[in-house]
Amino acid sequence: MNKNIDISNVILKTQRMILRPWKDTDLNDFYEYAKVDGVGQLAGWTPHKNIEESKVILDIFIEGKKTFAIEYQNKVIGSLGIECYNEENYPEFNSFQGREIGYVLSKDFWGQDIMPEAVKAVIQYLFEVENLDFILVCHSDRNKQSARVVQKCGFKYIKTIKYDAIENSIHSILYNPSRK
Repeated sequence: MNKNIDISNVILKTQRMILRPWKDTDLNDFYEYAKVDGVGQLAGWTPHKNIEESKVILDIFIEGKKTFAIEYQNKVIGSLGIECYNEENYPEFNSFQGREIGYVLSKDFWGQDIMPEAVKAVIQYLFEVENLDFILVCHSDRNKQSARVVQKCGFKYIKTIKYDAIENSIHSILYNPSRK
């Protein structure tokens, strides 16, 4: 089952970055990477057409209290959301608490191991502070970069299904080692 998560007062620090709640002042950074072709399509969304579209999404991030801004060298370069998963797709987890993560990174920073570093920090937070039993992640079968992040972070494949806007998405899971 989905556990309630509120990251509005959570700040995670890694060797190179800060993961923190979004702020209104992040709008220009967000739009800068969200408008780029190829950044969002494999996650099921199209490039933002204008800054107003980014503002609507940014407000959802802020109000939802479940999406981290990834800040690198004083600039927001991506996001990492702790999403509710579709419980109907995973009846075997009804007696366990978990969430699904999703992430996106500015094209300018692909291939630098930034996202695995961010995902590992969130995994640690979710297991050690939120005491989740498991974390799910999914990616399009065409999204090789995301598949690499999933692999580097220790997730294990569980199934391939149609999921929201992403057809043939590959679903993987990571169990909390201290709660097995």
